Amino acid sequence: MSLLEITFPALEWLLEAPLIALIVGATLGVVAEAFVPRRARFVTQVGLAVVTVLTALGLTIHNWSQKSIELVAEGTFAMDGPAYFFWTLLLVVGLGGVALFAERAVAGGVSAFAASAATVPGSPLEREAEAQKREHTEVFPLLLFSLFGMLMFAAANDLLTLFVALEVFSLPLYLLSGMARRRRWISQEAALKYFLLGAFSSAFFLFGVALLYGYAGSFTYGRIAEAIALGQAPWPLLLAGLVMLATGLLFKVGAVPFHSWTPDVYTGAPTPVTGFMAIATKTTAVAALLRVFYVALGAARWDWQPIFATIAVATMAVGAFIGLVQNDIKRLLAYSSIAHAGFILAGVVGVQTPGDGVAVASVPAIGFYLLAYGLATLGAFAIITMVRRSGGEANSLAAWQGIGRTNPLVAAAMTLFMLSFAGIPLTAGFVGKLLVFSAAWTGGYGWLVFIAILASLVTAFFYLKVVVAMWFQEPETGEQGQVAAPSAWTWTLLGVTAVGTVFLGLVPGGILDLAASAAQFIR
Repeated sequence: MSLLEITFPALEWLLEAPLIALIVGATLGVVAEAFVPRRARFVTQVGLAVVTVLTALGLTIHNWSQKSIELVAEGTFAMDGPAYFFWTLLLVVGLGGVALFAERAVAGGVSAFAASAATVPGSPLEREAEAQKREHTEVFPLLLFSLFGMLMFAAANDLLTLFVALEVFSLPLYLLSGMARRRRWISQEAALKYFLLGAFSSAFFLFGVALLYGYAGSFTYGRIAEAIALGQAPWPLLLAGLVMLATGLLFKVGAVPFHSWTPDVYTGAPTPVTGFMAIATKTTAVAALLRVFYVALGAARWDWQPIFATIAVATMAVGAFIGLVQNDIKRLLAYSSIAHAGFILAGVVGVQTPGDGVAVASVPAIGFYLLAYGLATLGAFAIITMVRRSGGEANSLAAWQGIGRTNPLVAAAMTLFMLSFAGIPLTAGFVGKLLVFSAAWTGGYGWLVFIAILASLVTAFFYLKVVVAMWFQEPETGEQGQVAAPSAWTWTLLGVTAVGTVFLGLVPGGILDLAASAAQFIR
């Protein structure tokens, strides 16, 4: 075959530009890590990360405003309303992640990341690195690589691309989870658990991909949907592939029984990484879950809806009741995250008319819920980085007692975020839960809504436990934490998340209309 006979794939460069911006920015970050002098490396990496994410966000908003809805990269990605909405949300969360990563003031001029993560904890090499105040500025390109994979995952239109994206966004998170400056052994243990369990879930995911290919003869969502509609292949093959694929996706969502990594990783990872991962990973996984099960497997919803409903009940129960006995703030928020995964799944099973070109009512409800949850999550973890004792974070609830008296502004912000998690009226969390529960009710799962409301009441107890500790309990001798003064990065993040939580609780109409306009999948 001569060169003139080769047909090159058609690429829609503008629609793919956000992905290109992220991968170029991440690659430049790696180059900067090698060639920029150490004294200028932090400023360079932070500036590059901010510019990269803002560029990708601007390109995404531009393409969305032009209503550019089509399959791109030879059908590999579906650029539709849900893709634009979740891309925008992920990039906004990415900006919040950069702000968390860039914070150094609360720890006396150093970041939350290990001076030399490759050294043995407590070794002379580590002490030397700490004495020289080294820091891992490559965490910023790692964040960009992870964001790149997340955007791919949310818009993937075939199962092979979905698997590649899964690994692209997961591997940087495995690394970041083991890079905490303090409690290094726990951090490395968390990273190892996350990696091993993640690899195990990826194997299930890949096996499910193989089974679905055997059923449909194609990896693309549209072809799989057509094969299900025709019903020509053996149905058990479809069910086995569906279950395997769901296992891999639900692991990233943090749903029971695939949740065991969540408390350990939340506790052991550096708090900035936990804050970013808590919302970004969940948003990415839910976006992919919606696309796979609404578009590719929508015709088989009578088979997967009961499974998801059962998992939702178990997830809400585990998150709510085990969260009641937690006395570590990061572990408490880990079980909170599990409970919220159950609430989201309640909305997922409420779908009525998934398919090509059909607006799905659950999508805007879940999108708004993730936005509200994301604002509270970023804000809460930003505050966790500020409460310190003996040079490190004070995560026990005993250390939070009396903070309302010593620093009422920070305590008020944390109270706001706890109330939003609990779904108290006039907060964004209340509107999000109302929408998700309404979607489940409309879809014929009223009994699931009843269980979700009961679980919400249970979770309110441990959110209020944090509020009571801050405002109404006397600090124990030697246990009280102090609120460190952060830099402008954290103050800006706190201001945006607090205002957003209140604004979306009082005036949600604009975002709801935007989310409703982005509820239509293509394939």
